Amino acid sequence: MTKSLWGGRFGEKQDDFFFQFNESFSFDRRLATVDILGSLAYARGLERAGIFRSDELELVCAGLNELLEQVEKDPTFIEQGLRDHYEDVHSFVEFELTKKVGALGKKLHTGRSRNDQVATDLRLYLRQEIDQTVALIQDLQETLVSKAQEFPQVVMPGYTHLQKAQPILLAHYLLSYYEMLKRDAARLLDARKRVNVLPLGSGALSGNSVAIDRKFLAEQLDFEGITANSLDATSDRDFAIEFMSAASLCMVHLSRLSEDLILYSTDEFQLVRMGDQVSTGSSLMPQKKNPDALELIRGKTGRVIGHQMALLTTLKGLPSCYNKDLQEDKEALFGSVDTLKACLQVMRLVIDTMTINVERMQQEALKGYMNATDLADYFVDKGVPFREAHHLVGEIVVFALKKGLSLSEMALKDYLSFSPLVEPDVYQALEIKSVLNRKASAGGTSPLRVQAALQQAKIELGL
Repeated sequence: MTKSLWGGRFGEKQDDFFFQFNESFSFDRRLATVDILGSLAYARGLERAGIFRSDELELVCAGLNELLEQVEKDPTFIEQGLRDHYEDVHSFVEFELTKKVGALGKKLHTGRSRNDQVATDLRLYLRQEIDQTVALIQDLQETLVSKAQEFPQVVMPGYTHLQKAQPILLAHYLLSYYEMLKRDAARLLDARKRVNVLPLGSGALSGNSVAIDRKFLAEQLDFEGITANSLDATSDRDFAIEFMSAASLCMVHLSRLSEDLILYSTDEFQLVRMGDQVSTGSSLMPQKKNPDALELIRGKTGRVIGHQMALLTTLKGLPSCYNKDLQEDKEALFGSVDTLKACLQVMRLVIDTMTINVERMQQEALKGYMNATDLADYFVDKGVPFREAHHLVGEIVVFALKKGLSLSEMALKDYLSFSPLVEPDVYQALEIKSVLNRKASAGGTSPLRVQAALQQAKIELGL
């Protein structure tokens, strides 16, 4: 027999298949804890409004706290709720409370709708999930900083268009993802401000019928304010979209890092090696070591982006106030939360366990004429306009390619055949140390700038 919070208006039994189609307890049961916390606050609000006597409030709160302990400590309790065919988490909490405190459990719903109840539950849930997600982002940032500190002077090739471009410090590369993650955390914390507004007390759509003190409810649940319009409050899911947008961007950053490391771990690059802890093998080819952790992160990025688009598409055609379409918000939101948190943890493990091939990085940083721009800068220092210097160095690179020489290996007489301005100091300008030191502008890859950036990151993380 199904258990729902309505039915008096109906004369026929609900179709069993439709019940399965309509129910949400199979996935919104994860809101049980926050639903109970919201109910505790609402019970206190009802006592202030004169609906509950103080002794009734005490009994209801005792029952809710007992229920909270069961939900948190006994997983089989929720599983039994599934077998008991509750329609949603709200009916589960109300019916189970009524078993404990009798009619007072039914009285608790006075003036409250599942519409403002679920909107409150989602905000309570998402608020704590944002806090946990930001903590996981910071854990990953700490791991990136730790790895960068381990190899403060290691030089690697920097790429544009997947072609060698200019040498950079490995620490500079790792800190680039630190910065992306910093923006991700900031976006989540900014979204949290709009999550942390209380809709409880808005009723189904028109407000609360018992003049409950909504500011008191907000204080009880640590919300920073209350929603201003009851119609908007019960149907607003902007806060969920904002989270999912921030989650999608964070996943994009993790996916880009994954793509980098997948490439860098190939035999063609050999810049890093993945730890055995986050790799798998082939069922056929015994020599294989596959970067599955990174490939899964890259793949799951599409899942999170898809969740965001699914909810946006659901919302775009809805008329004012609550519609049952909004039940679709939960699986999309929960999926985004779970996937992002899991990927942040796995990426932290990847970074922590990967091996840096220092020798290979240093070798590759000397190839590909990556000091060509610095040769152009050398001519600029001699008074040649940059565009002319750029063209001149292009011709020099073509000559060096034909001869199979690096720019540092070219003879001085060969340089002089292109320009009389070249002097022996050109070789010092082409040394990788000089190349790096020249990138001393704010945000650059010079050793001094990178060390300063590392120190700033440690300050930001409280290390």
